[in-house]
Amino acid sequence: MASEPRPIAWAAIDTVLIDMDGTLLDLRFDNWFWQEHVPARWAAPRGMALEEALRELNPRFDAARGRLDWYCLDYWSRELDLDIGALAEAASEGVAWIPGAAEFLARLGALGKERLLLTNAHPVTLAIKDRRAGVVARVDAAYSTHGFGAPKEDPAFWPRFAAARHFDPARTLLIDDSLPVLGAARAAGIGWQCAILRPDSGRPARTVTDFHAVEAIAELA
Repeated sequence: MASEPRPIAWAAIDTVLIDMDGTLLDLRFDNWFWQEHVPARWAAPRGMALEEALRELNPRFDAARGRLDWYCLDYWSRELDLDIGALAEAASEGVAWIPGAAEFLARLGALGKERLLLTNAHPVTLAIKDRRAGVVARVDAAYSTHGFGAPKEDPAFWPRFAAARHFDPARTLLIDDSLPVLGAARAAGIGWQCAILRPDSGRPARTVTDFHAVEAIAELA
């Protein structure tokens, strides 16, 4: 049985691991990009309607969930015969901060907390979004899980990351919109977890009971 959520005690936390998409940046862009834009671009040369394309693509997307391939631009460029990186760059004007998220990072810095951006996004995706939003300059270090060969929801990721970056797991907080990621972090000994309830500004907030949760990261400090 999952442990009861507990409120964040900042005095007990030295390091904050912060997700990017859905935590700092509005997931509305990613949902549009993968659920509408990419399928439409894949459908056009095949003379297919978007609905028909989604019927073909969604099983392929679902099969990759939980694996690093799900987040890999190289993988989907090969699979779909599209230059996904170029499409993302061209559409990057839609990348936007969740209101209050940038200010939250500044407050963490003022509190003397170590701020580590930890994202499953492909390094090219991270670079595109950083050029648009300037995320990396607001944290102490940024990591893509592609450098570790496993996504955050894979138990194999956490010992690899711990070997590369020294931190005290018991005094570390992970903030993420993915419940599988939060569960894997808890199992790996990360002392504190917080779920984001409304990662996509175009969709209603979710209900989460297994983790401490806030609608948006700005509510934390």
